Amino acid sequence: MRRLLNTLYVFTEDAYLTLDGENVVVRRDGDELGRVPLHTLEGILCFSYRGASPGLMGACVERGVALSFFDRKGRFLAGVQGEERGNVLLRKAQYAWSEDPEKSLAVARNFIVGKLYNGRWVLERAVRDHGMRIDADAVKAASARLDASMRGAASCESMDTLRGIEGDAAAEYFGVFDELVLRDKEAFRFVGRVRRPPTDPMNAMLSLFYTVLAFDCASALEGVGLDPYVGFMHVDRPGRRSLALDLMEELRPVLVDRFVLSAVNNRVAKPEQFERREPGEVRLSDEGRRALFGAWQERKKETITHPFLKEKIPRGLVPHVQALLLARCVRGDLDGYPPFLWK
Repeated sequence: MRRLLNTLYVFTEDAYLTLDGENVVVRRDGDELGRVPLHTLEGILCFSYRGASPGLMGACVERGVALSFFDRKGRFLAGVQGEERGNVLLRKAQYAWSEDPEKSLAVARNFIVGKLYNGRWVLERAVRDHGMRIDADAVKAASARLDASMRGAASCESMDTLRGIEGDAAAEYFGVFDELVLRDKEAFRFVGRVRRPPTDPMNAMLSLFYTVLAFDCASALEGVGLDPYVGFMHVDRPGRRSLALDLMEELRPVLVDRFVLSAVNNRVAKPEQFERREPGEVRLSDEGRRALFGAWQERKKETITHPFLKEKIPRGLVPHVQALLLARCVRGDLDGYPPFLWK
């Protein structure tokens, strides 16, 4: 299992990353903006269009530091990684499973059961903590429908049925999501999920951190020897990390949705940190991204008890633990994949 180390986020859009000895150096127009020892990093996320030097990229490959490039909207562009170290037998088993409808459905069911369970927990937590400030009856009703959907997902017999259940449940969940926004209601009003492009601050934050979570899941899968591009539920497409998208489903509510709600309700995210672009696109400003990514990193350091392992781990290691459990399932060491069921 990989240690949870720091991740370096570079937001300055015209910065250039280089290597000086054993240090990552961030420069702009010849001026040094900062430096960080490379050995202290697990990953580098660069939002600058100028990129990084070949020397730094080579050092990241040699030391196993994931270096990823994103555009200003938070879309993943490219990543630098070293030689594949995955177990060939594990990969062969994964590819065989992906072509087996019965085995793929068994794993996908658990992904979606985990997602619905965790989404229901987010709603129930809001009723418990803020029942007097929200429409508790509406949220409870949505929670009950998620519970019914969860039972349906656990017993469904086709992938199309499972996808339909997941889609209907997502509509129920996001239908009351606005109730969970407790501060700056007008600025952070949520009327539904809008992706390309996000047209309001809530969707801008959700899209950005879903992208980051997908990258974390892909890195975790690669780390245990699985191919992140070959999934069980999401359809394989060139360049699409289908298995990472599968794995992140159960983690969306507890790792991203809860984080975004906390950022708004605790005033980490502020209305003035968002920029409106044409045609109708909304995205975080540089200041906003610094504030939210700083909070995201701090949240990843929080210690939780893993519900299956019953061991204390940093929150940021959850994707890595789930990837390891999935690999054990594919190898036959576990009877089934145990989703992350949080409470």
